[in-house]
Amino acid sequence: MQNSTKKERRPRGRPRAFDPQQAAERILATFWDYGFAATSLDQLVAATGMNRPSLYGAFGDKKSMYRAALAVFADAMRVEVAAALAAPTLAGALQRFYRGAIKLYLSGDDGPRGCLYVCTAAVNAVHDTDIRTDIAGVLRDIDTALAARIAQARAAGEIGAERDPAALAAVAAAVLHSLAVRARAGYPRRQLEALAATAIALILG
Repeated sequence: MQNSTKKERRPRGRPRAFDPQQAAERILATFWDYGFAATSLDQLVAATGMNRPSLYGAFGDKKSMYRAALAVFADAMRVEVAAALAAPTLAGALQRFYRGAIKLYLSGDDGPRGCLYVCTAAVNAVHDTDIRTDIAGVLRDIDTALAARIAQARAAGEIGAERDPAALAAVAAAVLHSLAVRARAGYPRRQLEALAATAIALILG
C-alpha cells in the first residue's frame, strides 16, 4: 500500500446541525399560534431547537423571520387557491375554495388557528408599513384570482352578464376572511360551511 503525505480533505465550515425547511416550518407555526408581538425569541429557540446566534444567523431578526413566514404562507395559499379555482364550474370552484380554507383554518395542535395573515398580520399593520404592504398584497392577490374566475364564469353564461366580477370577488374574499376569524373564535365546522354555502349562493345569484 502506497503511503501518502497528503491530508484527507475536510469540508470547510461546520455542517448544519438543523434542517432549514423544518426550522422554517416551526417558526411559521409558532407565529401562527401566538402572533408577531406575543411570540418571544425563547419560543422560537425552543421551537427550532437552535440557539439564538444560530437562529439569527440562519433567519435574521424576529421581524425578518415573521415576514419570511408570511411569504411562505402566501406562496402556499396562492397554489391552493389556483388549484381550487381551476374547477370546471364556478360553483365547484367556490366550494373547493372555501372547503380548503375551512380545513386550513381549523387546523392547529392547540386549537383552530384561522389565517396567519388575517389573524396575526392585521394586528401589526397599523404601525408597520412593511407588514401592511405584505397583507395588502396577499389580499389583493386573492381578490384578483377570484375576480378572474368569476369573469370566466360570466363569459361562460354561468352568472348574469350584468354581474360585476370585482364586486363579487370582494364579497367572496370578505367571507373568506370572516371564516378565518370565526374559526379562531371557535365556531364549529358546520357553521363555517353554512356561511360558505350562503356566500356561494349569493355569488351565483
